Amino acid sequence: MMADGLTTILSSLGPKETMDRLETEVKAKGLTVFARVDHAAGAAAVGMPLRPTEVLIFGNATGGTPLMDANQSVGIDLPLKALVYQDAAGKVWLCYNNPSWIAQRHGLGAAVTANVQALAKALDAFATQAVRRAQRL
Repeated sequence: MMADGLTTILSSLGPKETMDRLETEVKAKGLTVFARVDHAAGAAAVGMPLRPTEVLIFGNATGGTPLMDANQSVGIDLPLKALVYQDAAGKVWLCYNNPSWIAQRHGLGAAVTANVQALAKALDAFATQAVRRAQRL
């Protein structure tokens, strides 16, 4: 069952490599990585099992400020986040909140449509690069 507004992509790589590649892509485009949260490590620290589950929190003021200027409640969804996890069948998934859904959720108007579209395009590019095995030439 997929959650509303969540974009979910199957990765051809393992969870660590997928997240490492995502972080590399985000940094290469000049965004700030604020945190990388390893939920599985947190679970292990309290003696509980959890398959690989990690969140990357990232963004930049140029992309987010116009959205928050339109409606400051958007700040609850920013900075952006991406989740990489391994399911019970061993498949690895990368998911993130679709910027169009965030805009709809907060009632953002047409004034920030270009910003929302740019964020969506960037997230799609980051995710695509993170989940695909490099092609050999």
